[in-house]
Amino acid sequence: MLIEFTFANYRSFRDPAVLSMEATGLGALKKSLISYKNNSLLPTVAIYGKNGGGKSNVIRAFWLAVQFIRNAQRTQHENAPIPVQPFLLNDTSAQEPTSFEFIYVLEGIKYIYGFSATRSEIVKEYLYHTPKGQRALVFDREYQNFTFRDNAEKKKRQLIGEAVGKNQLYFSVACTMNESACAKAMTWFREHIFFSRDYTDIPQQLLEYAENPNMLQAIKNYAKMADLGIQDMSFEFHSKDIDRLNAIPEQIPDELKTALTQFMKALSDAPNTSDTKLKLSEVNAISFHKGIASDGTSKLFELSLSDESDGTRRLMSLAPALERVLACGSVLLVDELDREMHPLMVELIVSKFQSPTSNPNHAQLIFTTHDTELLNTGLLRKDQLYFADKDRKDGVSSLYSIGDLSTPTNENIRKGYLLGKYGATPELPIEEVE
Repeated sequence: MLIEFTFANYRSFRDPAVLSMEATGLGALKKSLISYKNNSLLPTVAIYGKNGGGKSNVIRAFWLAVQFIRNAQRTQHENAPIPVQPFLLNDTSAQEPTSFEFIYVLEGIKYIYGFSATRSEIVKEYLYHTPKGQRALVFDREYQNFTFRDNAEKKKRQLIGEAVGKNQLYFSVACTMNESACAKAMTWFREHIFFSRDYTDIPQQLLEYAENPNMLQAIKNYAKMADLGIQDMSFEFHSKDIDRLNAIPEQIPDELKTALTQFMKALSDAPNTSDTKLKLSEVNAISFHKGIASDGTSKLFELSLSDESDGTRRLMSLAPALERVLACGSVLLVDELDREMHPLMVELIVSKFQSPTSNPNHAQLIFTTHDTELLNTGLLRKDQLYFADKDRKDGVSSLYSIGDLSTPTNENIRKGYLLGKYGATPELPIEEVE
């Protein structure tokens, strides 16, 4: 479970921005909260803001940090630039480090991991954990100077530190060398964080779950919820071995055909590859809609996936991540959850995380949205509503929760937000209509 994410000097955020999943003392929707020791955590956070205000940069910051943590050991060869993007609208921030910190819980143990980096080197990195209830150091790093706790693992950790490049994370390298504390802490990043995928990825997702009937059924169910006309769906999977150049199917895109041709030629020129074959897989997704036949009777008609609405395909693309996160008690981040979907469908997804019945494993959802209808549904508490706003003078974005503001208990949040009471709304010259 995520407790807190902090980042600084990333894109439009110059100063530290904190996304806290810790619940405040509000009395509303207490049954939705996730119990953690003497505190409570939020299952859902919605981030609002005007276009260009920085709300998507919160998701981008999380994504960038997670991807770098997962892959720093194998992607950061010598002199490879670190993919941070500092704030650029002043004279100093471009040379200063970008920082990320995650506080999270995995299997009852609390972890604090963070790093700061410029484009050329890791400036600071640290990991703490609480295996016995008290915060204990695993490692701390200032540039290439490492500090380790005095215990049986210190010698091994020192040897790992000597192998870490200035543009690599110790955390990532240590995991490849089976350093136990880092390996346990890394599990959260590798197995418990998910990001939404675009609906153009549906065929690939279907292929990934071709052997998982439960997931295929879940995708069907979400499609039927999105479009009341869909009565059922079927998925046809085909695989074909390609062992010669003329076996490449004609119907695939020219770019892919060219790449496959070049790859197959390289294989044929290489020694000891007489039995080498490529397997080309494809899926045909068909939906069945109720219609009327020429004799006036009810009949099911077939439509291909490309004929479905963008909203239907959008919900289908979210289905695998939603199901996996709810089943595993993981974290899902979605940019523009309401894109191409009806507000009631957004409410449906949010309610799955807010309800202890459908979310017994304490999954968490973090999303950006423009859907102001959510502000008045009673689904979310005030401390679950965040706003990202950008200052017009210096271009600096800030992130804050309405729970941090002094608002009356019975205040109409949607009305106040649209009137600009909390900021993060565009100033537009709306014409009067008589």
